[in-house]
Amino acid sequence: MAERVRGVRGRGLRKRGEADGFDRRLVPPMILGSILNPINSSMLAVALVPIGHAFGVPPSQTAWLVSALYLATAVGQPVIGRLVDAFGPRRLYLLGTALVGAAGLLGVFAPSFWLLIVSRVLLGFGTSAAYPASMYLLRTESERTGMKSPSGILAALSVSNQVIAVIGPTLGGVLIGLGGWHLIFAINVPLSLACLALGALRLPKSVRAGREADAANSADVPGMLLFAGSLTAFMLFLTSPGTAHWYLPVIGAVAGAVFVRRELASADPFIDLRVLSGNTPLLATYARQLLAYTTSYAFLYGYSQWLQDGRGLGPEQAGLLLLPMSLMAIGVTVLTGRHPQVRGKLFVGGLAQLVGVAALLGLNSGSPIWLLVVIGAIFGIPQGLIGLANQNALYAQADPERTGASAGLLRTFSYLGALLASAANAAFFKSGANTAGLHELAWMLVVVSVLLLLVTVADRALRRIGRD
Repeated sequence: MAERVRGVRGRGLRKRGEADGFDRRLVPPMILGSILNPINSSMLAVALVPIGHAFGVPPSQTAWLVSALYLATAVGQPVIGRLVDAFGPRRLYLLGTALVGAAGLLGVFAPSFWLLIVSRVLLGFGTSAAYPASMYLLRTESERTGMKSPSGILAALSVSNQVIAVIGPTLGGVLIGLGGWHLIFAINVPLSLACLALGALRLPKSVRAGREADAANSADVPGMLLFAGSLTAFMLFLTSPGTAHWYLPVIGAVAGAVFVRRELASADPFIDLRVLSGNTPLLATYARQLLAYTTSYAFLYGYSQWLQDGRGLGPEQAGLLLLPMSLMAIGVTVLTGRHPQVRGKLFVGGLAQLVGVAALLGLNSGSPIWLLVVIGAIFGIPQGLIGLANQNALYAQADPERTGASAGLLRTFSYLGALLASAANAAFFKSGANTAGLHELAWMLVVVSVLLLLVTVADRALRRIGRD
């Protein structure tokens, strides 16, 4: 009888408008919150030059506007994810999106370039709340409905992020044309208000039973600070590697060692290293994310620079030649996103990534436009497959009690890949984004892509995901 009642109740929920058994009212705040990070990343691409002119700073300094967001997000995702696990998604979602609005206002009225960087740091932390909050909500909805894989909603989140990545530079250009670069910061204010309204109206107020009483203790603030300090030191070194900054990896290693010792001795650690070390499939997912996004970001930044310096195209033409990549990524995600199986997606995506970086070895200053279009489209295949497949894999592999922190760590490995890519571009393009530098970068990416395929093929646990 109970099962019959539960089934009738589930059918009733579907009639009231739930997709795959999940409450559709949660989807708008989840999607709107998730686009805050990509819209701030992509709009800035067309604003670096006018910001540099406005403050009289060279490109080597305006690059910190990009790195500041990545640094803050890489640290903030797992920290805020752990707080989501402890306090529930509603509070952190509302606090994070409110911080986005405040950071946008600071950017609009920033009297100096370094305060503008502070604004980007705040944006990084503020935009870190929505993704772990969304993964937490998906987990609790899965438990409520008995549905194991919310692949359709994960696909919707992925598609929305990719669409924003496509229109972000165009939107940024329009805003700059209308009122200057300040508007790319000002747009965060209405977006923040919309997130606050949707979050207050639709996100559940309660957390899991028994979590509220000991939330403060389970937050493990010292562990979070040690993790953030270690990661920040290593990432700062990656942004500017060299013997002059030898002390940064030393600080990172010391803080990391203290962090490991503390977490292993803690009854309720920020990151349960004992469980994580025994969860080999989840560690493999993190490794795939790092490898895939190192190649993805290295291509995005390196290829676009080569199109202008090595191939002699203008920035508008270079932007158009990246459009097939984004459109292919969106199309692939739409076609495959609702299928929860991940192994085939990861293999095809890794193989396409290897083919794409190998094709870079054949480019020169006279390469035809059609070839450049094809290469961009090839790179759209892994863009549409790998990130979404890793999200589905993490959803199946993570400890349900630590879904938020685990999801945050997945994003951290994405941004570690971005910083590794930035360091690689700086190393291979010292004398400009010429063809020789592109070929050297491509050889490195061939190695990274082969490693990605090996990690995928060797992970037998992937076969079970999505087949129940």
